Amino acid sequence: MTLVLENVSKLYGDTVALDRTSFTLNCGIYGLLGPNGAGKTTLMRIMADLLVPSTGRVLLDGQDISALGGEFRKRLGYLPQDFGVYPNFTAEQFLLYIGRLKGLSKFEAKRQTDELLHLMGLEEKHKKKLESFSGGERQRMGIAQALLGSPDILILDEPTAGLDPEERIRFRGILSDLSRQRLVLLSTHIVSDLEAVASEVILLKKGVVLDIKTPTELLEQLNGKVWSVTVPDFEETEWTRTYPCSNVMCQRGNSILRLISDRKPHPSAISVPPNMEDMYLKYLGK
Repeated sequence: MTLVLENVSKLYGDTVALDRTSFTLNCGIYGLLGPNGAGKTTLMRIMADLLVPSTGRVLLDGQDISALGGEFRKRLGYLPQDFGVYPNFTAEQFLLYIGRLKGLSKFEAKRQTDELLHLMGLEEKHKKKLESFSGGERQRMGIAQALLGSPDILILDEPTAGLDPEERIRFRGILSDLSRQRLVLLSTHIVSDLEAVASEVILLKKGVVLDIKTPTELLEQLNGKVWSVTVPDFEETEWTRTYPCSNVMCQRGNSILRLISDRKPHPSAISVPPNMEDMYLKYLGK
């Protein structure tokens, strides 16, 4: 299975939300990383056939998804960033309803509903109304509805928003299992989630794809460019204005700064291994 973007752009008046984007995705987990306003949601909505591009097209195995229509949507699971639920539905009723909308038989909708409620740790709340659910529980319901119908393609916009660390770790395990025979596109601001599960990361800034590489390759590009520098705390502001700084730790009147620089910023600076937050700041920071 191959999903291809060919020269895709999206304009809103004079504003360019997405600029001549082209790439190819196969089975696996792809992380979509970029600051607010980078065009991530626009890109995902176009890939989900919910938004018509101004130029270009999206192809699934060589066929335009807009021409495939319902056939494409049957193969798609989508979780929007602002996922809404029907508050008076129970968890079970909601998933059964979505399952029927996706064309599942009554028996299959019930089977998958039970399976997904268990997978998301919500089986004990299957008769509870969604209005009583916490933000994290509603987010898990959003993930569950995206998985209904066993889609080949999953497009998930900020799926870990509202999840606590334990829930995020559990979700990452679920994604890893699902991605063996599926294409998963995952957008998140939590870079550690991408480092843990993504086979490749798409860096998007101001509507332009800067790079597509594995997390390891992106980190290797920063070797020798991340430094730990200890300075008096009254100098902290000057240093963080001069260099991108991914972390500050205060210690007995000093500030231990984690700085990104192509050259050694200070004679006492110590080179340290890069992490994904350093990478984000280097390529996507202001």
